[in-house]
Amino acid sequence: MIIDTDVLIWYMRGDAAALDVIKSTEKISLSVISYMELVQGMHNKRELNVLRKTFSRWRASIVYVNESISVKAMLYVEQHFLGGSLKLADALIAATAVHYNEQLLTGNDRHFNMVSELGLEVFRPDSNS
Repeated sequence: MIIDTDVLIWYMRGDAAALDVIKSTEKISLSVISYMELVQGMHNKRELNVLRKTFSRWRASIVYVNESISVKAMLYVEQHFLGGSLKLADALIAATAVHYNEQLLTGNDRHFNMVSELGLEVFRPDSNS
């Protein structure tokens, strides 16, 4: 399963539902795009080190973009950008999940639901967090 950026942000904010879903996920993967989005949100090197240690502890794998993923993302943007909300980062994340035949766990399902071949698992944060 590839975990979208938003679920990881909820986890970092201490959301109980995000913690539960991550603990119950056997193999944690994330797109390099999500990793870069998270790094861009860091305030200092200490936070970055905590992020790296957390991914190491989870044995999380970062899935990189290749030519096939780039082509697929380009087609998604051509097909869906003008009609809605598929942005560059989301297109790359969706294309990565489709390329590797992985489910995408996301709370932003409306960003991805137009990609018909993408298997989505919808995440909802804990309302008490």
